[in-house]
Amino acid sequence: MLWLKALHIIAVISWMAGLLYLPRLYVYHTGAKPGSELSETFKVMELRLFRTIMTPAMIVVWITGPALAWLEGVTLAAWLLLKLALVVGLTGFHYVLGRWRQDFASDRNVRPSRFYRIANEVPTGLMIVIVLLAVLKPF
Repeated sequence: MLWLKALHIIAVISWMAGLLYLPRLYVYHTGAKPGSELSETFKVMELRLFRTIMTPAMIVVWITGPALAWLEGVTLAAWLLLKLALVVGLTGFHYVLGRWRQDFASDRNVRPSRFYRIANEVPTGLMIVIVLLAVLKPF
C-alpha cells in the first residue's frame, strides 16, 4: 500500500508540474513570431511536456488514486467525492491545455499572454483545495 501511495504522490507531482508549467510556456509562446525558430522550439517543448510527462502522469494518478481509495475503504467518503470532482476538473483543464497546444502547433493562437497568465492560476487553486481535502478529510 505504501508503494502505491508513493507512486500516486510521484504521479501527482509530475502531473501538477506540467499543469503549472505548460500555461507558462504558452505565455512566452504568444510573444514568439509564428514560424520563427523560437516558436518552433516552444512547439517541441509543449508537445513533449504534454505527451511524455503530463498525460502518462495523469493516467497513473487515475489508476493509483481509485486503487488507494478502494484499498483504504473510503470510496464513499464525502471529502473523497469532492476531491474526485476537483480531479475531474483538473483532467478537463489538462485536455483544454491540449487543445490550446494544438492551436499553437498550427499557428492559430489568438489569445493574448494575459489570458494564459490567468489560466495558469486554475490548477493552483484546484490543487490547494484537493490537498486540503486529502490531508484534513474535513467531512
